[in-house]
Amino acid sequence: MKRIFLFVLTNLAIVLVLSVVAQLTGLDAWLARQGSSLTALLVFSAFFGFSGSLISLAASKWIAVRAMGVRIIEQPSSAGEQWLLDTVHALAARAGIGMPQVGIFESPQPNAFATGPRRDNALVAVSSGLFASMQRSEIEAVLGHEITHVANGDMVTMALIQGVVNTFVIFLARIVGNIVDRSMSRDSEGRGAAYMITVLVTQLVLGILASMIVMWFSRRREFRADAGGARLAGRDRMIGALQRLLAAHDDPLPAQMAAFGIAGGEGTGLRRLFMSHPPIEERIEALRALPPGA
Repeated sequence: MKRIFLFVLTNLAIVLVLSVVAQLTGLDAWLARQGSSLTALLVFSAFFGFSGSLISLAASKWIAVRAMGVRIIEQPSSAGEQWLLDTVHALAARAGIGMPQVGIFESPQPNAFATGPRRDNALVAVSSGLFASMQRSEIEAVLGHEITHVANGDMVTMALIQGVVNTFVIFLARIVGNIVDRSMSRDSEGRGAAYMITVLVTQLVLGILASMIVMWFSRRREFRADAGGARLAGRDRMIGALQRLLAAHDDPLPAQMAAFGIAGGEGTGLRRLFMSHPPIEERIEALRALPPGA
């Protein structure tokens, strides 16, 4: 869940900053003067929408390393770190991708994530809690899950989906802004305060709601990553790893870690719509339904 949470949060922040820049530089005023030119508005929205998601993608490794305090393993300092590097190397070779960077971050909870802009420019990181509490066969399955995310190009796919979502959020926010602005007084340049405030507020609200679409795709891709982990490390090992995660997360995570748990998938109703991971029980059942050797 870490990579998706950080990606969506960063994307939302970048799009809001770009929107402020557009207003300060007069781009929004120019659009307002175009009146009914929806084509110009759509091009503008696509440019800024995909800029936000692609910048987030390009910076994903840098952000993850600093946000999570990841220590990249350059020279193994223990037999365990050497095993970790060797295992990731072997899984990456089997998945047909370049060797990712490998790192460890301090957390008592078992967690792991993969991120990066390309299949051959990725980072796989595990928590100290996962490294200390899981058997190596289970860790291998978790690593297989994360390597599958990289091999499937999930971060690139999510960036493209986010770009499309951003485009419509920016587009609709400015249409709403124009409607509100036309119903109130505005300056001669067509950039009244009502327009500026409405656009920013509407964009923020729509951006949060649109994240449900991104999270739906994320949940679908978690099932694929589980299946890939089962192919790379073995189905029983993947199921065992998920069961270990389920047991480890029986107690609620601390508030500051709740948004980052690899298990995720806990919640009902509206909360479920914002989950990046399906419930672990559903993931285990999906793995058990796979034919042997699949």
